[in-house]
Amino acid sequence: MLHPLVAVWMVIAIALILTLPRRKVITCFLVSCLFIPVAQVVVVGGLHFTVLRILILAGLLRRAKDGNSLSGKFPGGFNGLDQVVVLWTISALTILSLQWMDGQALIHNLGDFVDALGGYLVVRFLIPDGEAIRRAIVVLAIVCAVQGVCMLSEQITHVNVFSYLGGAPFTVRDDKIRSQGAMGCLYGGAFAGATTPLFLWLWSTRKSRITAIAGVAGAVAMVVTSNSSSSLLAFAGGLVGVAFWPLRKRIGQVRWAFWLTLLGLHLVMNAPVWSLIARVDLTGSSSGYHRYYLVDNCIKHFSDWWLLGYKYYDSWGYDMWDLCNQFVVAALTGGLLTLVLYVAIFVRGFGIIGKARKPAEGSRSQEWLLWCLGSDLFANVVVHFGVNYMAQMMMTLFPLLAFISVAAFEARQTPAKPTEATELEPASGPMEPMSWQNA
Repeated sequence: MLHPLVAVWMVIAIALILTLPRRKVITCFLVSCLFIPVAQVVVVGGLHFTVLRILILAGLLRRAKDGNSLSGKFPGGFNGLDQVVVLWTISALTILSLQWMDGQALIHNLGDFVDALGGYLVVRFLIPDGEAIRRAIVVLAIVCAVQGVCMLSEQITHVNVFSYLGGAPFTVRDDKIRSQGAMGCLYGGAFAGATTPLFLWLWSTRKSRITAIAGVAGAVAMVVTSNSSSSLLAFAGGLVGVAFWPLRKRIGQVRWAFWLTLLGLHLVMNAPVWSLIARVDLTGSSSGYHRYYLVDNCIKHFSDWWLLGYKYYDSWGYDMWDLCNQFVVAALTGGLLTLVLYVAIFVRGFGIIGKARKPAEGSRSQEWLLWCLGSDLFANVVVHFGVNYMAQMMMTLFPLLAFISVAAFEARQTPAKPTEATELEPASGPMEPMSWQNA
């Protein structure tokens, strides 16, 4: 079940993970995770090890090889965001195992646990400082550029080059080709759309502007060729976040206005406010109603899942087996506790960015990085209402969380003093390259 080319690639990647300097390992790790389709699997004694899982285990081995305490290896220590992620993975494993009470299910859940907790800890360990952030974003830009070209080619040739390595062949919906690439049309397009704000930051560093342009172009190509409303919403969500940059000092008021607007709509609409999801159709063939029906059923059947989740959700109605909403997935597989912990990941992420932005106000470059990270996180929240995050998709979210922790720590370590020139500089003007210090 392993292509020979992938096998050689995997062996080389493992060797590099174990031998390269720490801050450079993230390059080969992300390239391998995001380019190798999840269908590439090694089966040992009936246990399935995806290439992603094997690379995560290699990363954990590298972490153990380097020694020292876990918190000592993380910039700023083991912070609140790290704690919530760990609690979420433990809660999901525990409750899902109690829900099924089956040996085979337990083995499957343990594999998912390794992917989630192991993947997060590896990425957090491999991004020790700001330079590692820049390297990782460069890798994401290259991934988007290459996959964007491949997905454009798929539209023309009707052949997915990654299908030779276990990727899915192209699909057609309402006479529109949905390019798959290495990650699939939904996941690839959503990843590209949400990551676009990071490429805008990369442009501002001046050091990697060509790569940034290639990343944006590739991301746009992935979003368009995926022919998915979720991908377009991810792209729009990231850009909306960036567009609020001039209002960054009034973001608290913006947030209150947003929540009050939702409350007002809920009071005056004939249907609940989440029924607006049913109206989303940016491609002419979207299943917005299914996504609304999924959220609506989850809320109506709260008594079924709040304690230990619920495994018979397919009985709620037509096509309810398709859990294309990550928040609903967290609820039905882990109950209320797991859902709360999962939402807390985003709450902590936004909170860390908000607190770090205050000492960074005098440095336009650091503040801009934090804002782009927040825009990316917001875009991921938008995507969650249309996509369930598989392991490969989680490997696009975990680096973002690591970026947030490291960038916030370095902003607190090197607070800049506001200057008149900095305050008067136009928001759209050129920015100074970021000056990072090693954690």
